[in-house]
Amino acid sequence: MELFDLETFVIVVRERSFSRAATKLNRTQPAVSQAVRRLEAAIGEPLLDRSSREGILTDAGRVLHEYAEKLLNLRDEARQSVADLKAMNQGRLMLAANEFTSHYLLRALHEFRKVAPMIKITVQRSFGSRIPDEILGHAVELGIISYLPVDPLLKTIAVYRDELAFVVYPSHPLAKAGSVSIRQLGAESFVAHNVPSPFRAKVLQAFTKHKTPLHMNVELPTLEAIKAFVQLGNGVALIPAIVAEAELARGELVRIDVRELRMERRLRIVYRKNAALSHAARAFLKVAENLAKEHGERYLFAPEGH
Repeated sequence: MELFDLETFVIVVRERSFSRAATKLNRTQPAVSQAVRRLEAAIGEPLLDRSSREGILTDAGRVLHEYAEKLLNLRDEARQSVADLKAMNQGRLMLAANEFTSHYLLRALHEFRKVAPMIKITVQRSFGSRIPDEILGHAVELGIISYLPVDPLLKTIAVYRDELAFVVYPSHPLAKAGSVSIRQLGAESFVAHNVPSPFRAKVLQAFTKHKTPLHMNVELPTLEAIKAFVQLGNGVALIPAIVAEAELARGELVRIDVRELRMERRLRIVYRKNAALSHAARAFLKVAENLAKEHGERYLFAPEGH
């Protein structure tokens, strides 16, 4: 059964006339009659009592008419839903990020909500190392990571330049130093993140290279906890600069340059290379591109890949 034939049948019933239905559909009357006959052939039962000028439905006709209206309503709903998706009036954006990379998302999602306020947003917290697999497994559509994945099925776009920030509490003896060498940090008590990362490995290598002890006397599970603990006057920390922007601006933490620890890394949006991205995902990529155009400096939009 074709939808056109079902729609023709419904209009014939509604208009109680083949000729009026033909006018309504902008078709010839024979074409309308043929559509109804095709349905009757498919059903194996007459649908209309042709002895009546009113086009009275048979029992089979009443059953088919009920289902035909439901199918046509579903078709119209489907069309409207697709139109709404294109207009960003509905839909869902599924992303994955870890605690660090989610800080980039705050600004990006703030801008995204301005252009797509009706889109439901879900950010799934994940370990950065697992995000590529979650994308390939279709658990999420986009991810934010801080390294270049090796899988050729993935595409990345670099969107932000971050760097390592050495921070202390305002009354710390080094707070007014402005700049120090790594050797001056050998006696400091570091509050560290207990989640392994490439940056942590690079920091350990730098201290070893400069023959300086690294005392990680406290390890905490989140970057937010590290910031709060240092603010209370407990030791020092090396954290991503983007994570400490607000505290540095308010003077709750002080950043000090360490010449031997100038490390930059890029945050990247990652997704399946050959994926047909949703309207919401494409809109998010456009927001990321606009952030780079409008703010520059640390924001960028540089497609990478294999």
